[in-house]
Amino acid sequence: MQRKFVTNLALVLALNLLIKPFWILGIDRAVQNAVGTEQYGFYYAIFNFSFLLNILLDLGITNFNNKNIAQNNHLLSKHFSSIVMLRVLLAGVFTLATMVGGFIIGYTADMLKLLLAVLVNQILISMIMYLRSNLAGLHLFKTDSIISVLDRLIMIVICGFLLMTHRDPGTFELRWFVYAQTAAYIITFLITFMIVIDKAKVRRFHWRWPFFVMILKKSYPYAVLVLLMTFYNRIDGVMLERMLPFREGAVEAGIYASAYRLLDAANMIAFLFAGLLLPIFARMIKLRQHVEGMVRLSFSLLVVPALVVAICCWFYSQELMELLYRGEHIDESAAVFRILMCCFVPISSTYIFGTLLTANGSLRQLNLMATTGMLINILLNLYLIPRMEARGAAISSITTQLLTAIAQILMVQYIFRFKINYTLLVGLGAFAASCIAWCWFIRGNELNWMLQFGLAGAGCFALALVTRLISPKNIYRIIRYDEG
Repeated sequence: MQRKFVTNLALVLALNLLIKPFWILGIDRAVQNAVGTEQYGFYYAIFNFSFLLNILLDLGITNFNNKNIAQNNHLLSKHFSSIVMLRVLLAGVFTLATMVGGFIIGYTADMLKLLLAVLVNQILISMIMYLRSNLAGLHLFKTDSIISVLDRLIMIVICGFLLMTHRDPGTFELRWFVYAQTAAYIITFLITFMIVIDKAKVRRFHWRWPFFVMILKKSYPYAVLVLLMTFYNRIDGVMLERMLPFREGAVEAGIYASAYRLLDAANMIAFLFAGLLLPIFARMIKLRQHVEGMVRLSFSLLVVPALVVAICCWFYSQELMELLYRGEHIDESAAVFRILMCCFVPISSTYIFGTLLTANGSLRQLNLMATTGMLINILLNLYLIPRMEARGAAISSITTQLLTAIAQILMVQYIFRFKINYTLLVGLGAFAASCIAWCWFIRGNELNWMLQFGLAGAGCFALALVTRLISPKNIYRIIRYDEG
């Protein structure tokens, strides 16, 4: 079982690291360069708005189904048809609620048209995620790994062709980008649907209201948590576009999107790490094993690289933005990027401590934390965006992420009775100071900036290895953790 787990973990990591960064830093970035900061900012705001009520599409059903089918394979054929019908109903509710929300906040007819297309994509993504939960529940990990990147692979082919054939400025249309995603999601959905239908042996679909109610009762606490966290993670771009004058708001949202892109790519790695930690924590808690050692180990393995990435990106923010984008709004993007990349440290911490609290079932505490974080984020945005625009939204984001991360650390310490590890904290502080000093030294040399950046990162990681804050043996210990 362990060999199977490690093999499939390596496969999903390899596929995701190969395809998704290329999508984010290649195609998605190229589209922004092709359509311009203002047009992409317009799309980015609508895309983030479509996420705010995204939980209505799922309500925790995917997580419930993953666990349920894994424990009871025979229930797939019994539950599949009813859950599909429930999700169709939820898709209708989600579409109606989001379109009404867009109308209330003043979206124009063209904006509502684009929003509807984006909502179709969100519905397809949600259905694919549910179908994949059945594949994972049946332990069809290799199939699930391939499906996890299939949509992005198709998008890369379609968008890559369109970008290559429309290289002249102003010839690439934003709606093509949205429709290319729709085509990719439809193909992926149909392929996955046919695989699951074959496994489930489903011939008819049923409306079963008592079953719907039972599923929703079990999943709603998770749904509330996801809803609240989505708000304080996604509302920045929406508020930028809505609170500022029309063209200015779209431009500032585009600046924020360009700065956020590398953080989004970095978060993908942390998210995969958290997905590995959740079953480990859950199993250890069930067996009443001490989790403090695993938390400390995970903290070093995830937060230390996050510190290195954040510090290096701070020193080379201008060059990175110039490399990724054309000469438009580079200085503004670099200023926002420096702040946003600092979010990677508290976000990485949240992936550890939030995952532990989720595994422990501490949803009431997490929901209280997320509610507070959402309110802080919205209030700060209301004050800072009119005064500092995209930079104000970034300051709001780092403040919210830091406060919620600290809150989760304190909750874990209280619930699990952890002792404060002063040695680790002092070591991390000294490590961060050493990394800053090293980057400052490298920055003062007259080498090519890419070589400087590489030396800065390599030196920081070497320091982490020398001080044993990162250990290859510790990584192997997490991967080979014995669940039985």
